[in-house]
Order: sequence, then structure tokens, then C-alpha cells
Amino acid sequence: MIQRPWLSNYPNHVKWDQKFIAKPLHTMVESAAQNFPNSVAYDFLGKELTYKNFLKDVNHFAKGLQKLGVGKGTHVGIFMVNCPQFAVAYFGILKTGATVVNYSPLYSEDELIHQVEDSETDIMVTLDLKILYPTIQEVAKKTRLKHLVVDHFTNSLPFPKNILFKLFKSVHLSKVVHDEYYIDYRTLMNNDGLVAPVEINVDEDIAVIQFTGGTTGFPKGAMLTHSNIYCNVLQLEKWAIDIERGKEIVIGFLPFFHVFAMTVVMDLSVHIGAKVFIEMKFEPLAAIELMKKIKPTLFAAVPTMYTGLLSNSKSADIGLDRIKMCMSGGAPLPAELALAFKKKMGVAISEGYGLTETSPVCISNPYDRESRSGSIGLPLPATEVIIVDRNDPSKVMPLGEAGEICIKGPQVMKGYWKRPEATAEVMINGLLRTGDVGYMDDEGYTYIIDRNKDLILVGGFNVYPRVVEEAIYKHPSVHEVTVIGVPDDYLGERPKAFVSLTDPNEKLTEQELMAFIKDKLGKHERPKEIEFRAELPKTMIGKLSKKELVAEEKAKYEQNKINA
Repeated sequence: MIQRPWLSNYPNHVKWDQKFIAKPLHTMVESAAQNFPNSVAYDFLGKELTYKNFLKDVNHFAKGLQKLGVGKGTHVGIFMVNCPQFAVAYFGILKTGATVVNYSPLYSEDELIHQVEDSETDIMVTLDLKILYPTIQEVAKKTRLKHLVVDHFTNSLPFPKNILFKLFKSVHLSKVVHDEYYIDYRTLMNNDGLVAPVEINVDEDIAVIQFTGGTTGFPKGAMLTHSNIYCNVLQLEKWAIDIERGKEIVIGFLPFFHVFAMTVVMDLSVHIGAKVFIEMKFEPLAAIELMKKIKPTLFAAVPTMYTGLLSNSKSADIGLDRIKMCMSGGAPLPAELALAFKKKMGVAISEGYGLTETSPVCISNPYDRESRSGSIGLPLPATEVIIVDRNDPSKVMPLGEAGEICIKGPQVMKGYWKRPEATAEVMINGLLRTGDVGYMDDEGYTYIIDRNKDLILVGGFNVYPRVVEEAIYKHPSVHEVTVIGVPDDYLGERPKAFVSLTDPNEKLTEQELMAFIKDKLGKHERPKEIEFRAELPKTMIGKLSKKELVAEEKAKYEQNKINA
């Protein structure tokens, strides 16, 4: 029997059992342009793009793709930092009926090659920045990629910043090779903008392949339909309080390639006609100055960003006096951080919970009351949260008893791309098994006891120990390696590697091993520390064991805090 204790405690402004009707995602841009044509959609370092012109760019980009043969069944990648071109490419791809594949600029070349081949990406959209272009050009030579659509970064900057950037920051720009892969972004858009209509089945057609580790193993592509993402946007809109379409102000600190920012910042903002100030990266002091200036009304961030804001000496009067939604996601929000932020800033952070597989938000603390300390909140409308026995998912656990957290709702993915076995492992009788252990109280609030033990959350980004371990194992001197997450005051967690060598007398140093793996891992995946040991802990049957190392590091961290 399914229990719904949240019904007696649900926010008055939200109907839990409402039905959501999805539309193709690109229609969000069309509706915003119709309703708010002259309102600013994006402000990027002072250069503004209205919704009318945003739609125009989306149409021209979509038509350019169609001339290349892009349509249903085509997978087009986006490999960019935050900028207006990201949103134009995203919605333009979707308007052709093709599928977006998001790529992280943090990925190593090896990871990009794997993702391109696994997702069957044929076209990549990118910028001429040094952190992007040289890497993706090499990837193109080694994969199935047919085209690289490249824009000059300075095209997105206002005058005179576009000139000054070329003069004083040209070191950040890469020389673009006009080879067989190259297509100029602006040339692609040089057309009449008359997009051939495409019929989209919102429940079946895949809008985005978003890579995740799921609950175990190497990253897999979660297939998110138009309906999955559109419904999640509608759920978030209903969950918030007093949203005024065409009047909200948002800051895009979170990277758009991440599912949290994609839905909560980019898609939701377009749906409600908000003005988004796009930022390429988060720097506390610059963020504080911007927030004081623009006074955002909707704000989403990961806990490390709240830590950065809180700890900065100039964070008084930060500009949150007009805030309606202050959401934290991507990683657990420490209770101490939430309390300290409320005390200093006068604003409560509402912690939410989600996964890539749920587009991503499925649970959140309500905005009509104080967040419940230690809880991730109540189910979003039309969402079921069910706690089941970890060994027998057909058995529902009584309230207050721990089990595996399972989710059912319109935002739950279609499955994993080309991974039917992995899909079958997590999707049972319409329920998504999250792999996280928790319980629900008698008022419907869910509490997480233990997240997937191997997954490491670095500033909101998933790091999979096996990926780090495989990179280290490539060194010929390494005998065994195990990687765990260790506490980090800023990022929440960081990977730490424990290594034993084939020859105990060899003098391999931490610096040498760090240098060896540098080009094999993304920045967020590289270990904070590598510790060499003669032997690594093992279970009774000889498997490498992490729990002893986790306990050691936790004790060490707590002792250091006491000593400090």
C-alpha cells in the first residue's frame, strides 16, 4: 500500500495530484518571444539579447542545422561554457527534432572520446576558447564526429569588450583550423530562418542525453524526453511562490551543461520569461557585487557557492532582499551552512533533491515555511516518493524506517541510452531506484541517511571512483589503487587515492603520479591527495575495501577541526 503522508502537510498554494501537459521544449522560446518580445532574455557581460531576437537566433540556427541534414535521430553535442550561444544551440537543436548531448568542459580527452562514441554524437557546437577548441578538435580526429560548429567567443561580447578581449586576453583564444570538420557558427546561421516543421512526440522523443553514473559504474546517458524536462519545469514553477512571468531576475552561475542548471536556470527562466544574467564562472566577490547591483529574485546554487558567499568579508547586504526562491541542489546542504547563511543573510536556503534521471528535481523543501533541518523536503507535485526494502523493492517500508528511496513521476527518465540491462536494474514497476538510503517521517518529509557509497560529490559534480582508479592503474608501477571521497570545507568532498606499488622499493612520488594522470581526468576528478601504502585494506574474500579508509579520513578530519 502506497503511503502519502505529505498530503496532510502540503503547501496550500500547490495541488499535489495535478496533471501536467507537456509541449516540445523549443515552444518555450516561442511563447516567451510572443508574450515578452522586447524583454531581455540574456545579459552576458553587458550585452543584451531580447526574447524576440533570441527566437530569431534559435530559428536561424535550427534552419542551418536542417540544411546539414539534422533532424530526428541526430545527436548534436554542446561543448561550451555559459554564454548565450549555449541557449541558442540548445533550443535550436531541439527545434529540429534532434537530441542534445551535453558535454562538460571539465572532461578529459579520453572521457570526451568515450562519450562521443557512446552517445553517437555527429556534430559538436563549441567556441574558439583554448579550454575548449584544441581538445575537441583532437577528439574529432579520433571519433565519429563529422562537424565542429565553432563560434568566436568575442561575438558574444558587447563593444568595446569584444575588442579589448582580443587585445589583452587573446591568450585565452585558440586559433581555429579551417579543416574538414570546421563550420563557422555565423555562416551556419546565415539563412532565412524558416524552419521546416517537425512533429515531436513529447513522451517518446529524446530531448537530451545527459551523462551520469546512474547509481553505479561508468557514466551512462540518461534519456530525458521533452515531456520529462518540460514537466519538471512546470513542477518547479508551481512549487515556487508568486512567480511573475516576464519580471523575474535570475543569475546563471551554475554551468548550463549540468542538468541542475539546464532545467532550473536555463529552461525554467525561458518558460517564465525571466531575465538571466549569464556568468561563465562563480567568483564570490564578483558574484556579491553583481547580486547587489541586480537584486535577483530566483537563485539556484550548489552548497560550495553558498559557502563562498557566506565566507566573503564583503557579503553583508548581498542583495537578496527581493528573493523568492533560494534553492540548493547538486550536493547535500550542511545544516550548519544553512543556519549560518540564514543568520547572516536573512534568507533561508531551500534544499532540494534530484538526480539526472529525474530531470533533475523530485523533492524539495517548501517555500511557504522554514526548511526542515536535515530533510530534503516533500515530493514535488505529481511525484511519488516511496521507501522500499533494499533487498526486496516490492516491500514498502513503514514510516520512519530506513530503506531505498524510489521515485515515480512525469520527470523520471525514459531509460539509459543503449543500456537496457542498466535501465532494468533501476526501473522497477515504474519506480526509479535511486540507490540512496533514507526514510520518510509521518509528515511526508524525506531524510537521506546514506548516499551511494562510491559516488563522490565535488561541488555538485559527480565523480566516480572507478574512473579515477582506472586512470591511476594505467601507470605501470601501480599495483593496487582505491579512491574515496574525503571531506573538503569548500567543495564538500574531494577524491583521495590510496596506492600500493608493484615494487615497494620504487620511489614513485605523489607529484609524478599526479602529473601522469593530469591529462586522463577532468579537473574535478583529480585526487586532492595520493597516499602510498604497502598494503591496502581488503575484505575477507580479498576485495579492496573502502570503509576502513573512509573511517580513518573522517576521524582525521574531525580531529583537525578540534585542533583548529
